[in-house]
Amino acid sequence: MHVIALYPGTFDPITNGHSDLVRRAMRVFDEVIVAIAANPAKQPLFSLAERVDLARQVLSDTAGVSVIGFDTLLIECVRQQRAQVILRGLRAVSDFEFEFQLAGMNRRLGPDIETVFMTPSEREMFVSASLVKEIASLGGDVAEFVHPTVRAALAAKMR
Repeated sequence: MHVIALYPGTFDPITNGHSDLVRRAMRVFDEVIVAIAANPAKQPLFSLAERVDLARQVLSDTAGVSVIGFDTLLIECVRQQRAQVILRGLRAVSDFEFEFQLAGMNRRLGPDIETVFMTPSEREMFVSASLVKEIASLGGDVAEFVHPTVRAALAAKMR
């Protein structure tokens, strides 16, 4: 059976933690679709098109990975992509309660779709897009946390 995992998120911007999780997920799944949510309620720094483009550039060297944007209900996106699994990342215990609630709701909406949680490597455990944006906005160096393409895009946005 060809197992497709869909990894949803805002990815504003994609970090080394995100890409680490995608690359490790490729050891478990046959295909990983990074599904970038429009999510205008979060007022993202980058447009949906920019986030999709950045993720494609960052993950271009990883076979079996594709990147899409979406603005529908997650379960609908999973079905459209013919995925069987929703992949979610957990950085800390504080993420678990919210993620557990989402997984329960997604199970109610799509009982045939499983949610799988993975943790990033220890090196990336503390990296979040919000922290990266804050560091960049205050003139800090984010080279350790994001791909060089993302670093350049952040620098351009912060000018």
